[in-house]
Amino acid sequence: MELEIYSAFVKVGVSESDAKAAVESINKEIDKRYAVHAQQLATRGVVELVRKRVAEAETRLTRAVTEVQKSIVDMQRWTIAAVFGGMATFAAIQKPL
Repeated sequence: MELEIYSAFVKVGVSESDAKAAVESINKEIDKRYAVHAQQLATRGVVELVRKRVAEAETRLTRAVTEVQKSIVDMQRWTIAAVFGGMATFAAIQKPL
């Protein structure tokens, strides 16, 4: 592309040094615009890596939620057992009186 632009400038009568300077200027502007957009672009590899990490996080979160639910069920069982145990103890104390 650079050679084509350079050749086009030379054909229309632009001096070689001016044609080179124009081609370099065009290249700098293209590079500048690419650099601005390159920071916002993501490659397939990056997108796949993010998807993989999100899937791993979802798996860990699901496991954590399951563990919390099991803990809640266990606490409810112990709480109910303690309440009935306390009621049984109270009934046993009250019976002789």
